[in-house]
Amino acid sequence: MTEDTDTDARPDTDARPATETDAENDSETPADTRATEKRAVVLVSGGMDSATTAYEAAARGYDLYFLHTSYGQNTETKEYECARALAERDDLPVRDFLHIETDHLKRVGASSLTDDAMDVADADLDGDEIPTSYVPFRNANLLSMAVSYAEANECDAVFVGAHSEDYSGYPDCRPEFFEAFERMVDAGTKPETAIAIEVPYVEDAKTDIVERGLELSVPYEETWSCYRDDAPACGTCDACAFRLEAFRNVGERDPIPYAERPTFS
Repeated sequence: MTEDTDTDARPDTDARPATETDAENDSETPADTRATEKRAVVLVSGGMDSATTAYEAAARGYDLYFLHTSYGQNTETKEYECARALAERDDLPVRDFLHIETDHLKRVGASSLTDDAMDVADADLDGDEIPTSYVPFRNANLLSMAVSYAEANECDAVFVGAHSEDYSGYPDCRPEFFEAFERMVDAGTKPETAIAIEVPYVEDAKTDIVERGLELSVPYEETWSCYRDDAPACGTCDACAFRLEAFRNVGERDPIPYAERPTFS
């Protein structure tokens, strides 16, 4: 690897206010604290799936370490804003926020999310081909960063927000991919490290995620899914279409602004 391809990893050092839990743990030794807490890295994109996954991990009793990556995607500024806003919420036990900026996936190209020469296609919810928005092997790249972050912080799990409608088009969202990646993690980390790859909605549809998110009071107004635009969302790309349909299926109005809200079914 040459020097100009190095990833710029930059931790966000903004301090979070102390909580009652912090005060209660002041009297505990570090060993006692580690023995009683669960820690998880959450890959937080700024989208609704990862936001729901963060709330799911918190509901399961984990302290959260957020990892957000800007890799040259079209809406990276808006996605970062949403991820940062989620990290600052008082109803989530976020202990750290790591923002990694890297340009290697954009330089690789071959995706309409990162390649300026490719247009983001209009929604095709019934298509069975891999869409142009597929970023080649992206999730392996992101998961590798997440596992490094998790091992460094003695985390027990990495949570990912992939779901069944993802892996119908994206090969690196399939259950067998995550199972294989977990085996690789077991083989490639320290003997005492045990990091589970948790994909809580991998068998679920987008509608199921919205239903669960409403139960968990996920602030969907602070999430972003559009592949094309920072604001308003276009309403016509695959990501917007799946999101709009999921909210319609549960009888709720998607709270983010759209240029248009077409019906796809």
